[in-house]
Amino acid sequence: MRITAVTCVKNEGPFLLEWIAFNRLIGVTDHLFYSNDCTDGTDRLLDALAARGLCMHLPNPAEGRNYQMEALKAARRQDVVTEADWVWVADVDEFLNIHVGDHTIPALIDACGDPRAISVTFQFFANDGVSSFVDKPVIEQFHRSHNPDLWCGETAIEVKSLVRHDFPLQYYGAHRPFQKGKAKPVWTDGSGRKVQHKFLVAANPRRIRRFPAHGARDFATLNHYALRSLDSYLVKNDRGDVNRENRAFDDTYWRERNDPAWEDKSIQRYVPDLRKALAELKKDKEIKALHEECVALHMAKRDTLLARP
Repeated sequence: MRITAVTCVKNEGPFLLEWIAFNRLIGVTDHLFYSNDCTDGTDRLLDALAARGLCMHLPNPAEGRNYQMEALKAARRQDVVTEADWVWVADVDEFLNIHVGDHTIPALIDACGDPRAISVTFQFFANDGVSSFVDKPVIEQFHRSHNPDLWCGETAIEVKSLVRHDFPLQYYGAHRPFQKGKAKPVWTDGSGRKVQHKFLVAANPRRIRRFPAHGARDFATLNHYALRSLDSYLVKNDRGDVNRENRAFDDTYWRERNDPAWEDKSIQRYVPDLRKALAELKKDKEIKALHEECVALHMAKRDTLLARP
């Protein structure tokens, strides 16, 4: 089964190897990265990975400033997407935590009955007092989140989606596909239940990319590490949004996502294999050196920001 992950990045260098290694563990076979305006070595590391066949790296084609949507439009023309059995549109701070079978995407697809799309609910993982950036797997460091059924008083929580090659696609959205005309493909949540009709046809403006989270995560959860360490959040705040211009990561964004009410270590089932996969990638001296350059530039940016009044 060929599964392609598509993502947009800007200054995510220290986190690239973990995301790629993790995705490969769960069954992703191909990665398509679009990058823009990188200053931390992200683009150089991706070029080196691409030269080794570990990903495809392209400059973001955006002519305006809606980076993600223009990249997703361009992605539809790439062989790595058109020849895939499934496409997974996600960000580098999002990890698909699969609870069934051998904990891979094929096992999730099988559990859901092989639908044409699967939308998996976010679980936002808190900073939980982690101040310093350290170069170790993110999924190993953060294990507290909001109540998975409730976030900021909302019972409906955002999703990201796996899309099968024969989905009647009009276009890829960042959170879900949009279908042509009145098509009603078989489409499930992360428990294998059919998604609500109003979500399927995008009829409810408040719920275009979300639906009630209760009962929707039996087979999979999307662990979203939007904050990471305080150091990394500071750097992210300075960078701004990868996907669209003029969106700030401010203290409100932080407060909403830094809710440590719930402990969930289930994703750590992947950590032993992830460590081995990362060590294997770093056996390549150039890849290891470029990763370490990204780490150093990330920390240097933190130091520059902390020196400001």
